[in-house]
Amino acid sequence: MSDDNAPKPTPPVPGPPRKPMPRMAAAPAAPVAAAAPVSSDAAEWGRVTEEGVVEVREGEDWRAVGQYPDGTAEEALAYYARKFDDLAVKLGTLETRAQSGGSSASDLTKQATHLRGEAKDAAAVGDLVGLRTRIENLIASLSEATAKEAEAAKAALDEAIAERTSIVEKAEAIAARDLEKVQWKQVTVEMTELFDAWQAHQQNGPRLPKGTAQQLWKRFRDARSTVDKARRSFFSELDDVHRAARDVKSRLVERAEALAPRGVDGIPSYRSLLDEWKAAGRAGRKADDALWAKFKAAGDALYAARAEQSAAEEAESAPRIEAREALLVEAKAVADEADLKRARALLTRIQRQWDDVGRIFPRDKERALDDRMRTIEQALKSREEVDWKRNNPETKARVGDMSSQLLEAIEKLEDELAAAEKTGDAKAVKDATEALAARRAWLSALGG
Repeated sequence: MSDDNAPKPTPPVPGPPRKPMPRMAAAPAAPVAAAAPVSSDAAEWGRVTEEGVVEVREGEDWRAVGQYPDGTAEEALAYYARKFDDLAVKLGTLETRAQSGGSSASDLTKQATHLRGEAKDAAAVGDLVGLRTRIENLIASLSEATAKEAEAAKAALDEAIAERTSIVEKAEAIAARDLEKVQWKQVTVEMTELFDAWQAHQQNGPRLPKGTAQQLWKRFRDARSTVDKARRSFFSELDDVHRAARDVKSRLVERAEALAPRGVDGIPSYRSLLDEWKAAGRAGRKADDALWAKFKAAGDALYAARAEQSAAEEAESAPRIEAREALLVEAKAVADEADLKRARALLTRIQRQWDDVGRIFPRDKERALDDRMRTIEQALKSREEVDWKRNNPETKARVGDMSSQLLEAIEKLEDELAAAEKTGDAKAVKDATEALAARRAWLSALGG
């Protein structure tokens, strides 16, 4: 019969001493399915008494493991043999896992210890003594691996504590900064990364002792709280600053837009408003961008009016520009005129005509033309200064006196040179020659 339909064993009941039950013959064929035959191992380690009590041999002793009153002896032994097989299969599985090395030695030890409890006084038929010996041997073989695992676990725990402590210390270092001067975008990123690292370590790392974990978390939480409090305070104050700047700039926009009817005349006032805008401070990126667009549009309208005016003035100035360009061409003759009086008269006439032309726009074009005329005027002035210095009576008198002195010196040096040559004094000849050459050069420079 199957296990599900087999009669449930009952505990052995006390009775008179039993004699060993002789081995039973196999049951005759029957219309129903026959029970599985008893294995030689079951027959070696178990027996069934006449009262239906199943016993197992442990060493030299027999121990009752249960009753099987409604079946044959073979069925009774087979039932309890399967109980033994279950224990043996569990043990075999543990032994295989221990040999493969892929399982935790401490977990295997716990399971083997639990199996040892099951095997003690087990209601099963089989070599229970041998099974228990195998279990003890397995537990003994796992002890060294368990100790190594415990040592490795301790090392991993120490490393995990150190890593989490490092996270805490980094957070505390951020909290210890001068939080009124930090870049909050960077600090926020750093604190977020540390919190993510904390959570990842907590989820994936070894489980820390409760006291240590709580102490480290308290330190980390306090550091985060310090940073968050300072950040909220900073942005609260920044909101106040932005609000004040936003109010100031809103009023500046209104004043700038009110300048529109003044056209070009409103530009100086707009420039003053621009200085106030720069001094107003930041109002936040979005608000600043929106307000600046309005403020700039008001200024663009004023400068567009000036551009229209400049275009009209430039068109009006075109004939004047042509007139002055023609005068510049005529003024080139001033440099070619050798007679300074005639050159000055020519330039004076051109200058009068230049002024009669009138103002030119744009102003930078007028300045460029004036600069070209000024170059011609400066060239003539330089020629006049040279001529005046050359023809000044005082200058001529000084030059005459110096020329006389040089002539006297030259005459004297010529006599000295002749005397030195006559006497054959080479040094005297050299000195007189060099001095004579220098004075003649000076006289030549004076026009003598």
